Amino acid sequence: MRVNYSDLSNTVLALTSGETDVISLMATIACEVHHSDDRFDWTGFYRVVAPALLKIGPYQGGHGCLVIPFTRGVCGAAARTREVQLVADVDAFEGHIACSTTTKSEVVIPVVNGNGDLLGVFDIDSNQPKAFTQEDADKLSAILADAFRDASAVF
Repeated sequence: MRVNYSDLSNTVLALTSGETDVISLMATIACEVHHSDDRFDWTGFYRVVAPALLKIGPYQGGHGCLVIPFTRGVCGAAARTREVQLVADVDAFEGHIACSTTTKSEVVIPVVNGNGDLLGVFDIDSNQPKAFTQEDADKLSAILADAFRDASAVF
């Protein structure tokens, strides 16, 4: 099953409208996105909890890394640069952190509220190589921007 981004966007908007709590938003979005597409093997958030430090947030799938500094891995790169990381082959990404040996590709999107505060990153891993496209990155980025616009910064 491939994600229908129009339906996913409408569902996420309906479920999160008016919510400003970051953890509630993350939990709901991780669940909805994870179950929307068979390519999505691990779907979740890493939260900014201190300067240049991410910790695991709500997710769906197997275990994730507990702590990721901005200086390490794909998630760290997304947080540090505030740019989407679209990685077709995680083994080719210098400094990739292997939280799971089954991950072959991933997309990581910075999560920013309407004030420009970095709240964390949204990470989707796939056990398929080259699983993600620029369309995935763009559509997911738009969903996140809408959902977290009024979210309060935790740190």
